[in-house]
Amino acid sequence: MPKVTTWQLAAGAAVAGLALAAGAVAAAGPWDSGQRKAEKEWAVAHGRTGGVHHGRPAPRRPAPAPSAPVVLAAAGGPRTASAKAPTAPADLAKALGPLLGAPGLGPSPTACVVDLGTGERLYGKGATAPMTPASTVKIATAAAALTALGPDHRIATTVVATAGAKEITLVGGGDATLDRGRLATLADRTARALRGRGAGAVRLVHDTSLYTGPLLHPIGPNDNIAPVSALMVDQGRNDPRSTGAATRTADPAGEAARVFATMLEERGVDVSGVPRPGRAAAEAVPLAQVLSDPLSAVVERMLTSSDNDIAESLARQTATATGEKADFAGAGRAVTGQLRRLQLPLAGARFADGSGLSRQDKVSAAFLTALLARSGDPAHPELRPVLTGLPVAGFTGTLEDRYAPSSAGSGLVRAKTGTLTGVNTLAGTVVAPGGRLLGFAFLAGGTPSRGAAQDALDRLASALAK
Repeated sequence: MPKVTTWQLAAGAAVAGLALAAGAVAAAGPWDSGQRKAEKEWAVAHGRTGGVHHGRPAPRRPAPAPSAPVVLAAAGGPRTASAKAPTAPADLAKALGPLLGAPGLGPSPTACVVDLGTGERLYGKGATAPMTPASTVKIATAAAALTALGPDHRIATTVVATAGAKEITLVGGGDATLDRGRLATLADRTARALRGRGAGAVRLVHDTSLYTGPLLHPIGPNDNIAPVSALMVDQGRNDPRSTGAATRTADPAGEAARVFATMLEERGVDVSGVPRPGRAAAEAVPLAQVLSDPLSAVVERMLTSSDNDIAESLARQTATATGEKADFAGAGRAVTGQLRRLQLPLAGARFADGSGLSRQDKVSAAFLTALLARSGDPAHPELRPVLTGLPVAGFTGTLEDRYAPSSAGSGLVRAKTGTLTGVNTLAGTVVAPGGRLLGFAFLAGGTPSRGAAQDALDRLASALAK
């Protein structure tokens, strides 16, 4: 991995809103500027969505937030002696060792802490042991998709028509963020194009052939994820106003097509019969299209809210971009291949899905911290959304209700959570005293209770902020 000076990474982190300095908070108030203000607006403005057991607020239309000038000034100014001095591994071992022995973390938790400015490992306990990561695997999914496709990539949902426009096909491109608003825009464009062609009644077909394999995640029907389809609207929720875990339709593509047909009828298009599944005819020509937000924003939304549907779609997007089959196995191979391109330690790693719902996923704490370090490397600017999408302790996403305001980690820890029954994980970054940026990963299995495990993990991350 290319070596990076501490000031380079700290300044870059500030631009991304990572260096939420305590002094800035005291002077300006917690939501008066920069990343915190933007993220608070997201939390207020948008409903809840997302991942397993989390149910936290998720921005539906996130955009990179500006940074507070006072934080930028602090990060770009002269470095203090304490910031230049390496964090002593002996001190970390003394601070973290007892905390890792908390009963809430189960029998054998693993840990790794690195200096993100140099890549140096400062602490490790079982750091190379493969563990079930739960939703922290989404960090890997995000990095793989950004590597394969780039941060500016947008996912298309398209309508094509046969000659004479007697049949139109709604073609799913795998956009798990498609909502009724953007589908209505597609209906507007389609109706306008059909009027321009003088079309009469049309038949509607929906095409999901981009993805292969079974629709259901191996865990089976689950309120935390819809059937994995290349075409869905509002993530297949039976109630589009619902957020978090919610009942989903068994046929996301069919439901999206039915909603689209109704929208076309409302715009004066005569849709004959009922929408049916099929494939776009070889001679069909493009009629209308809508695009997702840039992949950078989609990744940020997925990480902040731990959105399982988006995570699985990004894994499939990685597969289609690299020539693999767009099923669970192909997506796993594709993700692995992209992470290998990043020269990450993959010994014992397995990516059975993109979301972390599968207990067959395996990664090590050392892998996660290496990936976080690579995401801050100036040689890989395409990976920066991996860092900017991490929830902020005490303020956003799946960490909104964790870390009390008095906690040392509040506002200074940014981390991806992971939660399955008996599995609790946390991996991210923390601004340590003096402005140093550390990367950490704590993985626990066999945990007796979710609450006790999360409290123990939060104490570990907060200890780094001290």
